[in-house]
Amino acid sequence: MHRHARYALTMVRFTVLASGSRGNSMVVSGGRTRILVDAGLSCRELFRRMKLADEDPTTLDAILITHEHQDHINGLSVTARKLGIPVYFTEGTHRAWMRWLTPRRQMTYAQWLEQCRQQAAARQAEADAAAAEGEPDEVDLAAECDSAGVDSTQGSAAEASAKAAEANPHAAVATVQKDPTWLPSVAYFQAGQPFQVGDIAVSPFTIPHDATDPVGFVFQTEGVRMGVTTDLGYIPPNVKAQLKKLDLLLLESNHDLEMLRDGPYPWSVKQRVLSRVGHLSNEAAAEFLESEYDGQAAYVILGHLSESNNLPDLARVTAERALNGRASLLANRLLLAEQHQPISSIYF
Repeated sequence: MHRHARYALTMVRFTVLASGSRGNSMVVSGGRTRILVDAGLSCRELFRRMKLADEDPTTLDAILITHEHQDHINGLSVTARKLGIPVYFTEGTHRAWMRWLTPRRQMTYAQWLEQCRQQAAARQAEADAAAAEGEPDEVDLAAECDSAGVDSTQGSAAEASAKAAEANPHAAVATVQKDPTWLPSVAYFQAGQPFQVGDIAVSPFTIPHDATDPVGFVFQTEGVRMGVTTDLGYIPPNVKAQLKKLDLLLLESNHDLEMLRDGPYPWSVKQRVLSRVGHLSNEAAAEFLESEYDGQAAYVILGHLSESNNLPDLARVTAERALNGRASLLANRLLLAEQHQPISSIYF
């Protein structure tokens, strides 16, 4: 049975909560299943954006991650813990995310034991306060996201670990109690191998980006196909093959070439963005739309626009020229995803 079987079957829905270098996230819904794709904003901000878009975070069934860069995973830990839902990664992305969260440092046994005690005391204080105040109302859910995001079971684990350390210090020295990589559940997928999350079929595909194992996705549910691909330096044949027969296409249009070259970034960063593992320019996105795209999507959404090296009007005009002659009442309605607010949900 689905986690939210109480909800009736719904139409397919696609909501971009944020898209850009400051944070990326979207919600894909079909049947009784709702997936958060990337969590690049804080938990509090994700919940605020979902409320603005009339999306209910408590109905989410899973989080899918494209890659480990901070603008895609910034709010992942707290959001997953708060909602108690699984996170889907490639194994390489999960390992890279864990390394990012656990920088190497050494700690004496005495320091570690004191950390355990402090964390156990803090968790107990939070539990006592929650018991005194009663269960939080649903409207308080977003505010809770600014807490550590660790549930009460980890509080008791902290106490248990501290006691165990006192009893057997040699076995406990290497353990760090508060594990920032702890998630309610982790599931691995591999690029090129489709899998299912509830009522939504997911086809992950490799993209060229300077991350460990980055992917794009095609989602299929209720007969609707939605493709999502940002953060890629160019569009290789495997990606072109995936982006066919879609009802919705979200494609990166990151920068204007002249603005990037004349802009404020250091030359090393400009080289990275322009590389084959960087980001798609307006011109590269337009070239794909003009020569390789099959023209079938009802909606084309331009995403991950740079605030420093692009202008929405430039991205729009460049894409419109590429789509010239293809736009109609049924296909190729062009939209721009935004960084600072969700765009209106798309329904099928």
